[in-house]
Amino acid sequence: MDIQAYMQQVGRQARLASRAMARADAGTKNAALLAIADAIVRDAATLIAANARDMEQARADGLEPALLDRLQLTDKTIATMAEGLRQIAALPDPVGEMGDFKFRPSGIQVGKMRVPLGVIGIIYEARPNVTADAAGLCIKSGNATILRGGREAFHCNQAIAALVKEGLATAGLPATAVQIIETPDRAAVGELITMTEFVDVIVPRGGKSLIARIAQDARVPVIKHLDGICHVYIDEEADPEKAIRIADNAKTQRYAPCNTMETLLVHSNVADLILPPLAAIYEQKGVELRGCAATRDILPEAIPATEEDWRTEYLAPILSIKLVDDLDAAIDHINTYGSHHTDAIITENYSKARRFLREVDSASVMVNASTRFADGFEYGLGAEIGISTDKIHARGPVGLEGLTSEKWVVLGNGEIRV
Repeated sequence: MDIQAYMQQVGRQARLASRAMARADAGTKNAALLAIADAIVRDAATLIAANARDMEQARADGLEPALLDRLQLTDKTIATMAEGLRQIAALPDPVGEMGDFKFRPSGIQVGKMRVPLGVIGIIYEARPNVTADAAGLCIKSGNATILRGGREAFHCNQAIAALVKEGLATAGLPATAVQIIETPDRAAVGELITMTEFVDVIVPRGGKSLIARIAQDARVPVIKHLDGICHVYIDEEADPEKAIRIADNAKTQRYAPCNTMETLLVHSNVADLILPPLAAIYEQKGVELRGCAATRDILPEAIPATEEDWRTEYLAPILSIKLVDDLDAAIDHINTYGSHHTDAIITENYSKARRFLREVDSASVMVNASTRFADGFEYGLGAEIGISTDKIHARGPVGLEGLTSEKWVVLGNGEIRV
């Protein structure tokens, strides 16, 4: 295959389709989304079978457990995919919204209109559900998209993409509005991230090395996050039962996602109360603990933590624990070692909670809730295209608004500038 020629064709088709998507009304886009959701439920067995082929090959290739977890499709994840599409269909359509109009002394009115970005390239690894989530969000936000899934999910991605095309056709939208790259050749990624004439933004979803490479080599703007080094801080005024429940869930509900807690910070005044019962839970679930010296005075079984542990996204049953003397120390640690993804405080003190929300420099900041909620589906976005730790254009879970932009709109009645 001539990769460059193939990608140029894909790009041209996406650009042409983006014009049709930009003018599609909400009813048409919603019809496509609901048709795709119905097709996913109808063909669940086909998707499971395609995923089984991918899982078998991935195990043979020695894929690490975190990636195998992301690759696995179950009846629950398929149902969630379909429900996510239905949620997206139920959301208000942001495209064409106008507001902030103000009269100027000249007589003109100046405001803004929300519009699609155009063509979005999405590069991802080992998560077949991204194929449906990304397609759904791009359809509703009036964009065309080019999807490049990892080779480890090739069969499942192709099966889901076929259902997306079926749904688009049912609603009378161009099938090329959602295209999935049909070659596993990595040269296709190199072409995709440099096709500035056809692609408006790139969203990478995958490991740190993939995202770093794309951010370095891309000529197209990138919405990204590199790490998910998420923290939970248990304050001295936390409810102990609430704190233990949240710290357990934030680490053990799933180990592979980027919103899983990797470092637990505990106020030294409550460490004797909090850590022993929490450590017992972690031991039962097979979580390895790495602690500072003060932590090891309470939990001698913990491995000594190193400087590198505070900077590590484990994506595994490993947890770093550090005792801190006050809220300032907790905030300083998070802003120093965190990845600006998701961090939480457990406290019953309103003033401390407010300070944490203001001063922690992360895309999602939480009070008395598990970091595992940092997700487009849980935030009511229907699904997410990814999570951004950037500060410009989009931040946090990227949903419909993150896939649109604004343009200035001027309304006049014959005014001229003098």
